Amino acid sequence: MAFQILLNVFLALVWMFLKVSNEPIDFFVGYFFGLLLVFTFRRFFPSRFYLLRVVAVVNLIAIFIKELLLSNIAVLKVIIKPKLDIQPGIFALPTELKNDWEITLLANLITLTPGTLVVDISDDNRTLYIHAMDASDVEAAISSIKNTFEKAIMEVSR
Repeated sequence: MAFQILLNVFLALVWMFLKVSNEPIDFFVGYFFGLLLVFTFRRFFPSRFYLLRVVAVVNLIAIFIKELLLSNIAVLKVIIKPKLDIQPGIFALPTELKNDWEITLLANLITLTPGTLVVDISDDNRTLYIHAMDASDVEAAISSIKNTFEKAIMEVSR
């Protein structure tokens, strides 16, 4: 991926030098043409086209912001109620992620979302133990995390 980005920047700089111009618009035009060339020759690179990974990162950020807003609203609803009808608890989340940075990112995203906190990670890095403010429906919480954060992290990393 890094090679593709560097190649694209190099092609944009070559375009600027061929145009004998140092205007930013010429760099962006060259970057666009470089992007088309890298896309055309993507089968010769060992990794997938880098713009797909950039889109996946933007998608992950959007998913996190959406989940952050929804969980803030859910926590606010619980706080405003005069009677607390929550069932706090700890549940185990089996994960398919393998790399340490993927598991760390998942744990951080879960922890940064209000109402949940990653308490521990198993020794084999296959299970995360999560404390939830309302663990009344554990299966729904597990499927929600797997279908949002874990799926988006796998799109970024693979």
